[in-house]
Amino acid sequence: MRLTLPHWAAALAVKAAAFITVMCCALAALLGVLVHVSVTNQTVGQARDLALSRLADATEAYEAGDTLLPGAGVDPEGLPAPLRSMAVAGERGTMVAAHRGRPAMWAAGPVAGHRALAVEVDYSQQARTIDGLDQSILWSSGLAIGATVLVGVFAVTRVTRRLHGTARVARRISAGDLDARVDDPRTKDPTRPQDEVAAVAAALDSMASSLQGKLLSEQRFTADVAHELRTPLTGLHAAAELLPPGRPTELVRDRVAALRTLTEDLLEISRLDTGRERPAVGTEALGALAERVVRASGTGTEVRILRDVRVETDRRRLERVLGNLVANAHKHGGPPVVLTVDGPVVTVRDHGPGYPEYLVAHGPQRFRTEGGAKGHGLGLTIAVGQAEVLGATLTFANAVDGGAVATLTLPAGARPAH
Repeated sequence: MRLTLPHWAAALAVKAAAFITVMCCALAALLGVLVHVSVTNQTVGQARDLALSRLADATEAYEAGDTLLPGAGVDPEGLPAPLRSMAVAGERGTMVAAHRGRPAMWAAGPVAGHRALAVEVDYSQQARTIDGLDQSILWSSGLAIGATVLVGVFAVTRVTRRLHGTARVARRISAGDLDARVDDPRTKDPTRPQDEVAAVAAALDSMASSLQGKLLSEQRFTADVAHELRTPLTGLHAAAELLPPGRPTELVRDRVAALRTLTEDLLEISRLDTGRERPAVGTEALGALAERVVRASGTGTEVRILRDVRVETDRRRLERVLGNLVANAHKHGGPPVVLTVDGPVVTVRDHGPGYPEYLVAHGPQRFRTEGGAKGHGLGLTIAVGQAEVLGATLTFANAVDGGAVATLTLPAGARPAH
């Protein structure tokens, strides 16, 4: 079973801090063990040499019949049993063991009568030295680990802060703000070393500039084409009105009208693309405005007013948004089409096949339709653009039981209608 970690554990700074901490602990433990083993071996070795030297002196004194020095004796009290067994077997040896509540270094060797001659050397000072060394290793390791982690986290945080800034700029660009740039100072000064974060920031800025240039070129092309078509279309419309009545004339007038509508839509989109459109704000009763839009559409759209409010908005632009949503529902959806007003939220729902997946995921795209649908995808594009001018939010979804649902949420500040 895979271990599930909390969300905060996914942060790069947390991972770096954990990695630095683990590596510091491992290094401190390794160095501590090496120092402990080295000092302990040296200390024990010195105490063993001293004990064996005193054992040699005691053996000479014992064999000469002289009085043994203090700390030496034959089978003395407290002599460790393993060491006595070794001495009785004819071998010399040493061992550290507790005696009378303190550590002692014992050295023992064989004497006549299957007995052991042993000497005791006080080992308290050496034991305290080793304990003090261990405490010093623990404290110094803790301080070193803490200082290393703080420095490492500070360094990693500087990198992650730059990465977060780059991510914020990328999200702004994704939301449509093509003027957003990272402007990392490292990318502007060629004498400074370029790290990976600076390379990512430079690539993102370059991508945004290229994308902005292409988009502006496309917008200028759209606006220029629409303006150039307007004059000949006006003349073509006037000429169509002079044709004699008949089926061919109706077809010509119908196509001229469609082309004229397309041109006007393109002009409206080009104006919205400039980002300079400003709403002419007035107070409107949302329920009455929705009913007017439905009447003007000439469709059998049902209007449901659950909670009517008065909103500060641009009446013409809001009518344009709702009118496009209603027209799209009847053109590409299926009956019944219901427009619902619930406070500052207006929904338009049909019972057709629903929106295409790309539209739900990424919003409407001009000149793109799927499933054999007719149209140019401009109606919903204009609705989204006008909603942005109003400061409203327009979202698209598909109902669980079928049908497309467009939801327009107007800015806060609405008050009940009387």
